[in-house]
Amino acid sequence: MDRYEIMFIVKNTIEDEAVKKEADTLQGLITSDKGKIIEFKEMGKRKLAYPIKKELTGTYYVMTVSAKHETIKEFDRKVLINENILRHLIIKKEGE
Repeated sequence: MDRYEIMFIVKNTIEDEAVKKEADTLQGLITSDKGKIIEFKEMGKRKLAYPIKKELTGTYYVMTVSAKHETIKEFDRKVLINENILRHLIIKKEGE
């Protein structure tokens, strides 16, 4: 399994409970396929540098995971179709 760092932004126009549920769901996508979450951080609500899908603020999350490539591909696919996720970034950590 490879290590990845994943950052995603959840829109704030939904309820706080729904924001946390989205973060839990995304963690579940990794762990459901035998992936492991090494570190998970909520970076808090922040103003976006520019409007994304008419949103001005978002809740930022960063997690470090150990997972198979197929798991990350499926994570990426599901995040792209999730309307509550404004942006995401997946970085493969080399040499770890």
